[in-house]
Amino acid sequence: MIYCIGDNAAILSSGHLTNATMFRLVIGVGNTFRRDDGAGIEVVRRLAGTVREDIRIIEQSGEGASLMASWVHSDRVIIVDALKSGNPPGSIRRFDAGHERLSSGLFHYSSHNFSVAEAVEMARELGTLPDSLILYGIEGTDFSFGEGLTEPVTAALPEVCTRIREDLLSAENEAET
Repeated sequence: MIYCIGDNAAILSSGHLTNATMFRLVIGVGNTFRRDDGAGIEVVRRLAGTVREDIRIIEQSGEGASLMASWVHSDRVIIVDALKSGNPPGSIRRFDAGHERLSSGLFHYSSHNFSVAEAVEMARELGTLPDSLILYGIEGTDFSFGEGLTEPVTAALPEVCTRIREDLLSAENEAET
């Protein structure tokens, strides 16, 4: 497993460009100084060291253009971020970008200028979506300045980690058949 932090982290691996091969990527999106907006970051930190070594795990701020650049050499991508859709706090939503369009309003309440949903839809229009792009949204309630997730969001993290591991295993099994 390769763990990177930063908006250009997926482009670099151990100090060299990774243009030669496609890889699986899990991106935690968020801002740990905006309370529940840090949910995606916390998920990938919990996943670090618990997935296969060939799966890259990165943290991103969620800036759209940078996000799109991070998955350029990835065939399968999972993104996890906070969202505010009106569901109960801590609710988990899973979206398959290959089969459904994303409303820009879903991830609108996080601190990203060009949102995750807008990045996905832009990539769709440009024909640059990865073969598989799954998004997990954890319903947040507090996006104010400050550190620490609210209790409902914290309680949802183990389930999100389990679902992501299952998606990764499923993708691995598909590749073997």
